[in-house]
Amino acid sequence: MIRSIARLALLTVALARAVAAQGSAAGPAAAAPTVADSTADPNLWLEDQYGPRAMAWVHAENAKTTAVLEQDPRFARLHRDALAVAQARDRIPFARFLNGQLYNFWQDSAHVRGIWRRTSLASYRTPSPRWTTVLDLDSLARAEHANWVWKFADCVEPSERRCLLALSDGGEDAVTVREFDVTTGAFVPNGFVLPRGKQRVAWVGEDTVLVSREWTPGELTASGYPFIVKRLARGQPVASAVEVFRGTAQDGGYGVSPETFVDGAGHRAVVITRPLNTFEFEKYLVRAGNGADVVAKLAIPLKARPVAMVDGQVVVQLSEAWNARAASIRTGSLAAFDAARAASDPAHLAPVAVFEPGPRESLGNGAATRDRFVASVYENVRGRVFRFARAADGSWTRERIPFPDNRATDVTDGDLHGDAAFVDVTGFLTPSGVWVVDARRGAAAVVKTVAAKFDASRDTVEQREAASSDGTRVPYFVVHRKGMALDGTNPTILTAYGGFEVSNTPQYTPILGKLWLEHGGVFVLANIRGGGEFGPAWHEAGLRTHRQIIYDDFAAVARDLIARRVTSPRRLGIMGGSNGGLLMGVELTQHPELWAAVDIQVPLLDMLRFEQIDAGSSWVGEYGSVSNPAERAFLASISPYQSLKAGVHYPTPFIWTTTKDDRVGPQHARKFAAKLAAMGDPYLFYEVTEGGHGAGANLRQEAHTEALEYTYFSRQLMPEGTQ
Repeated sequence: MIRSIARLALLTVALARAVAAQGSAAGPAAAAPTVADSTADPNLWLEDQYGPRAMAWVHAENAKTTAVLEQDPRFARLHRDALAVAQARDRIPFARFLNGQLYNFWQDSAHVRGIWRRTSLASYRTPSPRWTTVLDLDSLARAEHANWVWKFADCVEPSERRCLLALSDGGEDAVTVREFDVTTGAFVPNGFVLPRGKQRVAWVGEDTVLVSREWTPGELTASGYPFIVKRLARGQPVASAVEVFRGTAQDGGYGVSPETFVDGAGHRAVVITRPLNTFEFEKYLVRAGNGADVVAKLAIPLKARPVAMVDGQVVVQLSEAWNARAASIRTGSLAAFDAARAASDPAHLAPVAVFEPGPRESLGNGAATRDRFVASVYENVRGRVFRFARAADGSWTRERIPFPDNRATDVTDGDLHGDAAFVDVTGFLTPSGVWVVDARRGAAAVVKTVAAKFDASRDTVEQREAASSDGTRVPYFVVHRKGMALDGTNPTILTAYGGFEVSNTPQYTPILGKLWLEHGGVFVLANIRGGGEFGPAWHEAGLRTHRQIIYDDFAAVARDLIARRVTSPRRLGIMGGSNGGLLMGVELTQHPELWAAVDIQVPLLDMLRFEQIDAGSSWVGEYGSVSNPAERAFLASISPYQSLKAGVHYPTPFIWTTTKDDRVGPQHARKFAAKLAAMGDPYLFYEVTEGGHGAGANLRQEAHTEALEYTYFSRQLMPEGTQ
């Protein structure tokens, strides 16, 4: 169910944020495996990601698992419903602004890989927009005999006519970048082409881009990301690109990244972000001068990220306080500095506060319009929307825009050439809707909703709190049937993420509703520490060797559910992905008595070797490093792979991953399952052979994985004869 709430907090989200901001000093990368390592870990051979022996094991495990789950009488119906939800044509076509038009990437049963298409805002407001297909990815894949998966489009060049499209082979993070003309609907002849790699690219002008990639073999950080930025001109061979900036191979995070910010008046700021570790970033301003680029370090906090430009001001989200001569702006705030002043004096930026949160507030997403900034602000995990404007004296004003209460509000995009911004509004039982904000008037109206995908008429939502091991009150949401009997018999799925300052908020999840809630299941979302629900401090409380408090928070919510007789250990299951998969592994090994089902999705599980697997070393700021004795000791104490012990009665887990996951890697899940097998403990293991860090490369694969998951939960938690 990685398409649901659990999925969305994956490190996919952390990656999007990481090119901007995150927190603590990284240690050196771990050494390569030694002979001693091989002796100590009999499952090291499963770390050979595509090796024939490892893949033979994967295929054998998949066959065993599908023989159990696909043969269950519930699977066929759950799979049918999952496919229907995934391929429904009346889903909301979420769109983004580009040069006065709206663009949307769409997948359904007729477009399995997807189409990129456009319409006008006026047409989008109608029940049946008139879409024009710009690129058909299914046709392209057939023509090129490739397994293309859409990743992103960067169209921030002066005319917004040409875009850099990133396409992945099978869903991995490594991409091929190709220049595309949206007016002709074709790739640009002799345009920019960057061969496959983990890379970042940003427009500098219509004929120039900045690129961060592996320029020569081995020029990558320990986590496998680039650290050298070069300028590439149109028609210039990639090998002739001119170096602009160089980090080091010891840099942490997700590599050095160029990014261009543009406002409605045409002001531009080109910024290079260098990660010192998982959460601390240096930022550099790129300026043209005397025929060469001038790169100057910006005097902004390390735990801060530029997010937009408005009226010549660069808007920055702070995960630490900004103490400057002109102002002191507290952590969790929005601040702004003048881009022109920064170009002439990058060491003295004179920041101004745009927004400073209260004790139970935190910032969500934001976007710029022509002359405003629109952002979501959460009060006790409930969404609000505000517009911010710059006054004549340089200060910023804010005004709340009316939206329904008890919803999540996600500002997804803004029109730099107009006053409109999109807000996705959703709740556990309320189908998602797209609202358009008029940032100048401060008004909002719903423009897109879809029919309900499951029957929520019998359900309700409550928000409760549990006391953690240190007395901190941890909020959680419970979605359940009205009049639910408090007798401990309710099949319940509990999820959380607990990392990387990622917030989990109410979300309408058709798969969850159709395959679980409709059948009487209870769903619980816990807002444990490690997330960003209450700002940076909520996240930092669980960093590195303090991480046990995250796991205590989760267990506290489970015990509270049991104490209130919402459920019982016999009927309680848990699920989580990526960092949330690590959470699931810890809870399985620390509290096996609390659960009857544990769904472990694309997880980290071997915390003594995570730095040596795919992008693992980029997360040292979150988890700590085995090179630090104190941190190694802590990691050994919580690492699920090392914590598995023979003779302990563990609930049968469902462990799944993907072969092409080049971020977390399938190695963790494989080794964990193999160790359970060696101990003679029951488990189910499944590995999707495509799809990157997710549930599959297309909607059909995702629906199949989700049907396996809910079949598993039904078998483990539902009384026999139900569902």
